[in-house]
Amino acid sequence: MYKKRLSYLLFALFIISAFLLSACGGEAELGTEENPIIWAVVPSGETEQVVTGFEEVASLIQDETGLVIEPFVATEYAGVIEAMCSDPPKAHMASLATFSYILASERGCAEAALVAVRFGSSTYNGQIFVRADSGIESISDLTDKTFCRPDPLSTSGWIIPSITMKAEGLDPETDLAEIVDAGSHDAAVTGVLNGDCDAGASYVDARSAVEDEYPNVMDELTIINVSADIPNDGVQFIPDFPEEKKSQIVDALMAIAETEEGQEALDTAYSWTALEKQDDTFYDPFRQVLDAAGVSPEELQ
Repeated sequence: MYKKRLSYLLFALFIISAFLLSACGGEAELGTEENPIIWAVVPSGETEQVVTGFEEVASLIQDETGLVIEPFVATEYAGVIEAMCSDPPKAHMASLATFSYILASERGCAEAALVAVRFGSSTYNGQIFVRADSGIESISDLTDKTFCRPDPLSTSGWIIPSITMKAEGLDPETDLAEIVDAGSHDAAVTGVLNGDCDAGASYVDARSAVEDEYPNVMDELTIINVSADIPNDGVQFIPDFPEEKKSQIVDALMAIAETEEGQEALDTAYSWTALEKQDDTFYDPFRQVLDAAGVSPEELQ
């Protein structure tokens, strides 16, 4: 009789469990092997190196928290934004550059949690460069020239340069001969260096990233414009990401950044030397720059 009742009880528990799984779509808990947290990034340099770095960072986070994170490297920022904004989201966290983050934030798809530090600063600058022998000396000289940009949504590589050109009376969409999407900051540099483009833009100073392959790059490429300060990229989450898991990941990244192994992995991934906890208000000064220029994120995407 006891065994019979136990069988009924186990069967009832099985039915209840099956019902609950069905009601929840049968999806495993977020942060497990069956349902990993997707961290979407866009390479600023060599893709293979970025992947290696983020895989190591993800492994260190798992060691700290037990959460399984799977890095996803997209070809451009627009793809990351769409992945975060899709329903259901195809990415749960990201490392978006400034303008891309603001765009995703305005669409209600991203919330800032961490900002990267490079060379002791949480801001950086953009630069426009040309070959030293090109005869191009100013923004106005770019008329009818070809221009290499890393990504259409790159803050330092296109958004700020395009605003700068407009401020100088040059409409990049009509006055440039051609706009070339190089795919990364390194590629924008080499594109100009190799003569594929007359001019290009990147973060300061992306030339150093190709110095091993092109030892004379600093002499062969001249900077004709440096932008105002731009907030660094960082780590953002979709709005409904579980708060407890977000805190675990943020705290783990902060802890990892204090270790030699973690610093090496973060440097390999995105040249991050440290991380700061920052919320959305950190980006307000940059929003004011856009407002002062009379542009909105929607116009520039």
